[in-house]
Amino acid sequence: MSTEHDDDNHGHSPAAWTAVVIMLVGFTVGTIAFWFDLPLVVWLSAGLVVVGLLVGVILARLGYGVDGAKANPKARA
Repeated sequence: MSTEHDDDNHGHSPAAWTAVVIMLVGFTVGTIAFWFDLPLVVWLSAGLVVVGLLVGVILARLGYGVDGAKANPKARA
């Protein structure tokens, strides 16, 4: 059976959301570019995915991560 956990955040933070959106844009553009045989755009999109990862790490270190000082989670009703 599963055990109860007090932490139900699941990574919802400004840093995580920003990183995921940037990476999703990179994957989407890269997929379309791959489909239309545009290798330069595919590689630029791969770079955008890496940028998304770096932005997430930087924002988390600046306090916008899960338990960060600047992250404002919604209050539970």
